[in-house]
Amino acid sequence: MFDLTSKRFLVTGTGSKNGIGFASARALQSLGAQVFITSLSDRVNERATELNCPGATGDLTDENAVQELIALAVKELGGLDGVVNNAGMTSIVDSSHGEFASIDDTSLSTWRKSFARNLDSAFLVTKAALPHIRKNPWGRVVMVSSATGPLMAIRNDVAYASAKAAMIGLVRGLALDEAPNAITVNAIAPGWVATESQTPSEALHSAATPLGRAGTPDEMASAVAWLCTPGAAYVTGQMIVIDGANSLPEQRFLPPTN
Repeated sequence: MFDLTSKRFLVTGTGSKNGIGFASARALQSLGAQVFITSLSDRVNERATELNCPGATGDLTDENAVQELIALAVKELGGLDGVVNNAGMTSIVDSSHGEFASIDDTSLSTWRKSFARNLDSAFLVTKAALPHIRKNPWGRVVMVSSATGPLMAIRNDVAYASAKAAMIGLVRGLALDEAPNAITVNAIAPGWVATESQTPSEALHSAATPLGRAGTPDEMASAVAWLCTPGAAYVTGQMIVIDGANSLPEQRFLPPTN
C-alpha cells in the first residue's frame, strides 16, 4: 500500500538542505522510489550527491528550460510516474524584492514574477510531465501550496497569497481532467515551517499555534510521500492542511518576547 519500488518521481525546489523539497525527495526514496531533483540554484548538486540521485538546475518559469529538464529526467529515470511541485517563493521575502507589500505598492511586474515562481512553474512542469506519466497504469501529481492564500492571509502579501490560492484551482481542474488516466492530483498546504529561511517573526508566530511550534520539513514531506503511494489512490483534487491547527482558533495569544 505504501511501496513505491520502481516508481519514478521528479521533485522541484530541492536546493535547500532543510526544505520541504529535499525532505520530500528523501521520503520518496525511503519508500523505494527513484527521484530526479531540480532547483534554480546549483545547491541541487550537493543535494543530489547526498541522495545519490540525478539532478539538475533549471529555470522553471521558462517553458523551453522545463521541457529540457523533463526530457533529462525521463532519460535518467527511464520514465516518470509522478511529480512533486515544490518550487516557489516563500511569502516573507526581503523587502527589497517588493513582494511583501500592499496592493498599492505591488507593481504589475512584481505580481507577475510571484505568479511565475509559484504558479507558472507548477503549470509548466506538470504540463510537460503528464504525457510521460500517462504511459503508466497510474500516476501522481502533488503541489506544495500554502495555508496563506487558500485558507488565510498575511497583511501586505497579496501577490503570494493569490498565487498559492490559484494553485488549488489548478489542482482541482487537473484532478478532474486526469481522473480517467488514474492520475491523482493533490496539494498540501503548509502553515509555519521551520526551515533555514525562517525569519524571527515567523518563529514568533509559530510558537503561537495550538501545538506551540512550527512544523518540520519532514512532517510536510510525510504527507507528500503518502499522496504519492498506492494507498492514496482514491484521494484526488484535495488540499491537505498541515498547520498545527493554526487556521482554527479565533483568539490569538502571542508568547512574551522576553
